[in-house]
Amino acid sequence: MQVKSLGYRTDLIFPKFDGEILDRGDYLVIRTPSNPTFYWGNFLLFSDPPDHGDDLRWRSIFIEEIGGPPEIQHQTFGWDVPSGESGHIQPFLEKGFQFSDMVVLTTSQIPSARQTRSGLDFRPLQSEDDWDQATENQIRCRELVHEETHFRNYKQDQMLRYRKMERAQLAAWYGAFIAGELVGDLGIIHDHELGRFQSVETHPAHRRKGIASGLIRSAAAHALKQFGIRSLVMVADKGSPAERLYKSLGFEMSERQVSLEWWEELA
Repeated sequence: MQVKSLGYRTDLIFPKFDGEILDRGDYLVIRTPSNPTFYWGNFLLFSDPPDHGDDLRWRSIFIEEIGGPPEIQHQTFGWDVPSGESGHIQPFLEKGFQFSDMVVLTTSQIPSARQTRSGLDFRPLQSEDDWDQATENQIRCRELVHEETHFRNYKQDQMLRYRKMERAQLAAWYGAFIAGELVGDLGIIHDHELGRFQSVETHPAHRRKGIASGLIRSAAAHALKQFGIRSLVMVADKGSPAERLYKSLGFEMSERQVSLEWWEELA
């Protein structure tokens, strides 16, 4: 199965590094043995949208290929249709699944400058303290639907993964600092051709100060020069403030990315 979507192509940078991708013809099995609670590191990617009866078929395949309770307490499905066609999703919604409709935005230029407050230092993370602060900021900024203990375990594993990718020169993580205190952070992973932004987060006490836009611009400039990639990719919820921010910085909509997800907290 040849993946067309820029969103899913960049999602697969992770399992190509340290996971598993199994091609079953009309779907891919993506596994991350080092982080089995990572919903989008352990999922199925189908070639076509769901059809009648796929709410049963896909869920059965997931249990067979990835696992089920008590070890695996989520199910996540994507389909490689850049137009965003949703297919027959109602039976999934009736079983507690959440439908995600995302926009995929791209640029090959350094995002346009915006005014930010003075005293900000934008740079790649360097020290253990930098990484500890970034991890805590990511946990602090989680969506409230995610219980902290479970999310902390996932995020700590994920940040260790980013550090391994950084050492392999496949990623970098960036922070915005005020007098040594991290007030925002994000990552960029890449496959030598495409770069994908990760987890753009600003400390709740420092929002609406231009920190995210300044950090995105600084990280993009560093990544384009350091990695020699041809295009940067952002994925955001359709119609969200994040989408509006990225477009204001010069990112342009390229395609859509749709998916279904279920985890225990949604039940």
